[in-house]
Amino acid sequence: MNNSIGKRLEQYTAKRPQEVLLITVEIDDEQDKIAVFKGFSSSLMRPTAFDPDVPVLLDAATIISIDRIASPYNPEAPRYIEKGISWEAMQALLAEVGV
Repeated sequence: MNNSIGKRLEQYTAKRPQEVLLITVEIDDEQDKIAVFKGFSSSLMRPTAFDPDVPVLLDAATIISIDRIASPYNPEAPRYIEKGISWEAMQALLAEVGV
């Protein structure tokens, strides 16, 4: 089983489909925003591969913050559950759902 950071976050949203994770990361000195919803990831700033096996969130990426947003996600008026979560705090939420 692949336990990469990206896969764990995707598994979390598969178990909590009422949530969207909006992750701010730094990859190769460039910032990116990645949305994770119902087990799938998509970059909001870069092209995303059609193949879901190609990771969007690389383990080499530095997670800056994670926002938990109520589904459905409306970029014009997001309904935040929690903003600015650190990776350390997110790990506790991942443990709650067993991923």
